[in-house]
Amino acid sequence: MLDICLLGTGGMLPLPERFLTAMLARYNGRKLLIDCGEGTQVTMKLLGWGYKTLDVLCFTHYHGDHVTGLPGLLLTLGNAGRQEPLTIIGPPGLKKIVDGLTVVCRDITFDLNLIELPYEKQELVVGEFHISVLPVPHKVPCFAYTVEGKRQPKFVVDKAKENKVPQKYWKMLQLGNEVAEDGKVYTPDMVLGEARKGIKVSYCTDCRPIDALTTFVQDADLFICEGMYIEDELEQVKKYKHMLASEAARVAKAGNVKELWLTHFSPAVPNSKIDITNIKEIFANTIAGKDRMTKTIGFEE
Repeated sequence: MLDICLLGTGGMLPLPERFLTAMLARYNGRKLLIDCGEGTQVTMKLLGWGYKTLDVLCFTHYHGDHVTGLPGLLLTLGNAGRQEPLTIIGPPGLKKIVDGLTVVCRDITFDLNLIELPYEKQELVVGEFHISVLPVPHKVPCFAYTVEGKRQPKFVVDKAKENKVPQKYWKMLQLGNEVAEDGKVYTPDMVLGEARKGIKVSYCTDCRPIDALTTFVQDADLFICEGMYIEDELEQVKKYKHMLASEAARVAKAGNVKELWLTHFSPAVPNSKIDITNIKEIFANTIAGKDRMTKTIGFEE
């Protein structure tokens, strides 16, 4: 199962009733965080999932409302006695940003493994997490992310016997390893069935909608996307390269996602004014995000 928490739902600046947008994923006991604006560690503390098993931090881009919480988070991890390296992923410029932000926390007790990615679509695996990255149009280089929990195909006993695979190698092959014995190579496909659907969560803020984004989020179990404004203030979002809630809903519909969570609301839109009735007419399974809203997604049978 993959646990998801929308730690905050605000854009630009934190408000008394709304932390800045960030997402925390928990899979097989390990955690991945996307974005870390001012106050992110506070809402993480309120959530209660802990800090110790945080393995990966992904930055969408380097505007302040997405990165300035990094020094405080690193100091908290250090004060908790962390020794394991923390992997930080982001678009070009990552090293410069991290160097600047960590001037005030040079004495942290663990290494930072920086993965500064070129501005292109790509995939990588960090620990338990399969991560896909898509460049999206904003005023600075910006990434959309997809985080997947992959699922191994089923082990098929009859297939292993038919291929005369020695039983002593079944477990190794089931885990995806090849085995060679007496000049013969045994491969996982000799004992495994067809691929099974995993869990897919896509996350996107601070960008304009593009066709590539629709493809990127295709068939996601959950799509978390900015809806900077609920009303159609199109010229404003075009100018600053953000997305309307209605545009996010159209991407969700075209991408055949199961569920859409709107986030990254403008400070000009108070929580009491977030009415998505019209948005649900575009994509029915739309939910207005709330701070620390959680969801557990299981594998399909």
